[in-house]
Amino acid sequence: LSAHNVLLGASVATALGSGASLYYLNQNAAHANMEAEGLHPADHPFPQKKLFGTFDHASIRRGFHVFKEVCSACHSLDLVYWRNLVDVAYSEEETRVMAAEYEYRDGPNDNGDMFDRPGKLVDPMPRPYANEEAARAANAGAYPPDLSLITKARHGGVDYIYSLLTGYCDPPAGVKVQEGLHYNPYFPGGAIAMAQNIFDGVVEFEDGTPNTAAQITKDVVTFLNWAAEPELDDRKKIGVKAILLFSTLTALALWIKRNRWQTLKTRKIVFNPPKNWNAKK
Repeated sequence: LSAHNVLLGASVATALGSGASLYYLNQNAAHANMEAEGLHPADHPFPQKKLFGTFDHASIRRGFHVFKEVCSACHSLDLVYWRNLVDVAYSEEETRVMAAEYEYRDGPNDNGDMFDRPGKLVDPMPRPYANEEAARAANAGAYPPDLSLITKARHGGVDYIYSLLTGYCDPPAGVKVQEGLHYNPYFPGGAIAMAQNIFDGVVEFEDGTPNTAAQITKDVVTFLNWAAEPELDDRKKIGVKAILLFSTLTALALWIKRNRWQTLKTRKIVFNPPKNWNAKK
């Protein structure tokens, strides 16, 4: 019996130790495969990541401005239409004016000809390149990904995108980066084709928000997160309503169970024979 207890204790200790080690390795930013897998991003305090947190819509507006001025030169946003910005970051009139700044191919007209027209609310965001081949030719063979779902398509989400955009640095000793590539420890392999594009003062914000690199990155990442999850605010609002509703129904069900069904569930059937039950007839 004693040997059995020792063996059982050793097994439990091994399991707990293995679990603690795996948790430590998962949480520790530096690990043996950092170069191949990319540095694990830190946890950044984006308000929409909280259980009941919602998007900062002023940040979405600034983030779209950053995307339009910096990111849209290489990256597309195919799943976002101009109408999606209405009452989220801009008014309908502001959005119509921005859309009209771009020309879209349309047609055919009555003569069967294609023609160019100003953009409308129903149009998607304009693409920087006509096709993938043109994009690769302009970027030394690298294909800039579409950013519509980028925060959902990358492990780490907004934390990874923020860390990637702010993580450019010189390669450490012994690490060589090929010509045309740039060192970024958060990118798998450490070498990324995209150069650093966000610096202090690269854009000006109309609301007077300080245009530091950290603020610019935070705003554009917030915009990209909204582009990937435009229903997040509504989903959380519905979730709060559902929690309140089901909590009320649960409390009502418990009260009914306690105060209405208790008398039925706890009753006993008792037979009281008459006093002269055994009397001879």
